[in-house]
Amino acid sequence: MMLRVASVVPAAELDTSRLIDCVLLDATDRHRRRVVLVGQEGATYLLNLPEPRQLCEGDGLVLEDGNVVRITAKPEPLIEIAATDASSLARVAWHIGNRHTDVQVLGERLRIRRDHVLEEMLQRLGAALTPIEAPFDPEPGAYSSHGHGA
Repeated sequence: MMLRVASVVPAAELDTSRLIDCVLLDATDRHRRRVVLVGQEGATYLLNLPEPRQLCEGDGLVLEDGNVVRITAKPEPLIEIAATDASSLARVAWHIGNRHTDVQVLGERLRIRRDHVLEEMLQRLGAALTPIEAPFDPEPGAYSSHGHGA
């Protein structure tokens, strides 16, 4: 039997006493409107929202019966990017944005998905690159109506 999602609550408002399962999703799969999700316990859940939404690490899918399924961000192969100073990092960020590449901003570091062409370009720009496996939470687009707090 497929359970239906009634609402989505941000991680900060999650009632953990009602947690029954979690779903593991990469960044692409966390931007959804309608999808059938399979939980770690094997149950299926129908997410059917009025419009697409970015689901974030720790958010809760409140089911019709009041139980909750937690969203867990799946680790992905990424490159963490650092630069010698703020000006160099801004230059690197501009080149990443100019290629319409999803990027996560973490203070003085950036993260993008692994891409050997971009990695070569970034090395030529003098960036320090570190391959990692981590959850990816890219910035929402400038025209996106829903950010992390939506």
